[in-house]
Amino acid sequence: MNNEEKICSIIEQAEEVLQPYYKKNKDIAYQNFKKVMTAFTNHSVTESDFSGTTGYGYDDVGRDKLEEIYRDVFKAEDALVRTQIISGTHAISLVLLSLLKHGDELLYITGTPYDTLEKVIGTTEDDIGSLKEMGVEFNTVDLKDDQFDTKSILSSITEKTKMIGIQRSRGYSHRKSMNVGQIEAVIQTIKEKHPNIIVFVDNCYGEFAETREPLEAGADIMAGSLIKNPGGGIAKMGGYVAGREKLVERVSYRLTVPGVGKEMGASLNALTDMYQGFFMAPHTVMESINGALLMSYVFEKLNMKPSPRYTEERTDLIQSVSFNNEEEMITFTQMIQKASPVNARFMPIPDLIPGYQNPVIMAAGTFVQGASLELSADGPIRAPYTVYAQGGLHIEHVKYALEMSLTELSEKNMIEL
Repeated sequence: MNNEEKICSIIEQAEEVLQPYYKKNKDIAYQNFKKVMTAFTNHSVTESDFSGTTGYGYDDVGRDKLEEIYRDVFKAEDALVRTQIISGTHAISLVLLSLLKHGDELLYITGTPYDTLEKVIGTTEDDIGSLKEMGVEFNTVDLKDDQFDTKSILSSITEKTKMIGIQRSRGYSHRKSMNVGQIEAVIQTIKEKHPNIIVFVDNCYGEFAETREPLEAGADIMAGSLIKNPGGGIAKMGGYVAGREKLVERVSYRLTVPGVGKEMGASLNALTDMYQGFFMAPHTVMESINGALLMSYVFEKLNMKPSPRYTEERTDLIQSVSFNNEEEMITFTQMIQKASPVNARFMPIPDLIPGYQNPVIMAAGTFVQGASLELSADGPIRAPYTVYAQGGLHIEHVKYALEMSLTELSEKNMIEL
């Protein structure tokens, strides 16, 4: 067989082996869809809810109803779902900056959070608007063998510890992502001794990957981005915060102004996409996860180093693969770009990006800028040369991109088929 035939054969074999996993994920998607559909029905969504508002955004019935739907689906007391939240990092920072004050401590128990939060936390007191400038202390407890280090967590909590932070996804690290069961167990342990500590979960990349969300596991508040999972590949902007009512109220005051909170904030023409995206999200998230399974199996078959393995439980979208050197890493990422529906003619190259410590290469030929529920791949140029692939609105796109990237890697003698 020639290389093209070998690649097709490997992918066909993968799809046969993965059928039981696809079936399991289809069942998860249906359970999550029923929650979404029930909320839509209970809140009597109508066409008039999509009209939106301008200016101050008073009396935005559609916006308020969407927040009630998020509240119900995520089992929250309240939710804030807004176009004015520009990213997942923004949603996270709103939670941290509104709930912590001078003298408090934030303790992250999944190690150091990803690079984009560095300036939010602050490395020096000169970092404008950071927690450090506000006088908030920050400490971390690393995972131990990809598990919460409960003993170290409990011994690290002090009278100053106001909030525990949990990053569900791995980010640009080599640890595993944390599933809802693990999060539930550690929260129960913490709350038994420290019931008043606020437990915050960065839920980016995790929504609808399992049948439960972190609030159902005991978290007090969580946040995420609408151009990731809950936007379903349709929402063009926005983010959300969901959790205990009093906490969400404080966050809303940070987003707008004290005394106004959720009452203002125009939705413009975004509501149709936000509603439809949430409706589609359970299905689209599972298409993405199935694409990640396909990547994982194929790369393992080729003696690469995928993480997680296709046999492991999934709790987010992210699939990483480590290459032998910088050249292989760059080639793979460039081929993901070439296999994209948008901007395929551009060739990504590594460059320094604000918020990151190393040059980063990013392939993101997406319809919505930065939308990581659409197929994309990126990573910092540093050993062990790991690319983090995520997304895929349907598995056919992931399959197409795999065929293209494997063909290029084999033609350059970077992999052996």
